[in-house]
Amino acid sequence: MEGGGAVVHPAIGPLAYLLGTWRGQGEGGFPTISSFTYGEELNFTHPGNKPVIAYSQKTWKLNSGEPMHAESGFWRPKPDGTIEVVIAQSTGLVEVQKGSYDAENKVVKLHSEVIGNASKVKEITRVFSLVNEELSYVVEMATNLTDCQPHLKASLKKL
Repeated sequence: MEGGGAVVHPAIGPLAYLLGTWRGQGEGGFPTISSFTYGEELNFTHPGNKPVIAYSQKTWKLNSGEPMHAESGFWRPKPDGTIEVVIAQSTGLVEVQKGSYDAENKVVKLHSEVIGNASKVKEITRVFSLVNEELSYVVEMATNLTDCQPHLKASLKKL
């Protein structure tokens, strides 16, 4: 937005604490892959006039800085405490997530409604929480061979 501070749409207010850039480290694993660690940056931005938050994420190998994963999408919080999130991953997978947010405790819980263009992934859940100025998340996943279980977790600080 031009001029002074950006105006936050009222629907975004309860999640305004997410706005900005977050950076940190995470770790991942799953029964079918080797465990790994990564660096990560999340960006939450708000265009101002629409009830939506734009989201982007990128990860890299900690030792080399080589890019790993990227995804982007939109978070649409509703006044009743529900939220819709759409995410397109660099792998070609697409998620439509629905869930809820607790503005007081700064927790967002998401569960996949639709996973598109995925041959193996059947379900994805994401839980984001802000505690002591650190944004952490846990991603759980189910595939055609495994029940829903932890896949990724990270802790990020706002830049």
